[in-house]
Amino acid sequence: MTERTTPDDALMRALYAEHAGPLLAFVLRLVAGDRHRAEDVVQETLLRAWRNADQLQRSGGSVRPWLVTVARRIVIDGHRSRRARPQEVDAAPLHVMPAADDIDRALRQMTISDALNDLSDAHREALVETYFKGRTVSEAAGVLRVPPGTVRSRVYYALRSLKLSLEERGVSA
Repeated sequence: MTERTTPDDALMRALYAEHAGPLLAFVLRLVAGDRHRAEDVVQETLLRAWRNADQLQRSGGSVRPWLVTVARRIVIDGHRSRRARPQEVDAAPLHVMPAADDIDRALRQMTISDALNDLSDAHREALVETYFKGRTVSEAAGVLRVPPGTVRSRVYYALRSLKLSLEERGVSA
């Protein structure tokens, strides 16, 4: 089987033979030495030349200025499109990062809430005022209308009972 060449094929071979080397050298400077990117730009430039082969044949003059202009515009368009969208990152590290899991926090809160319900009202109130509301013993005593020593005592016994209650639920300190 013999290979037939069309006028477009002949033009493309001639364009490649005559202009591909100098065009690649020019584009390499535009893309800071990135050979793969430069080769892609040259390939796209020659593809556009093939698409516009009839216009190039009619022009009669040198085709190199047209090729250089097209290549420069392709590089500029590529640069603009990379700046217009967010930088791509490798997703691989995301697979090893633990995701925030609110289920553990919710279960912990439910367990503590259940254990707090096991306490007497007086012990629970002393803990709530001192630990959860952040009040000092004196402030808690004023709110609960008991002496500060009573608040200290209730907090001590409440924490002891809470620890036992949590241990019964499988939570260790």
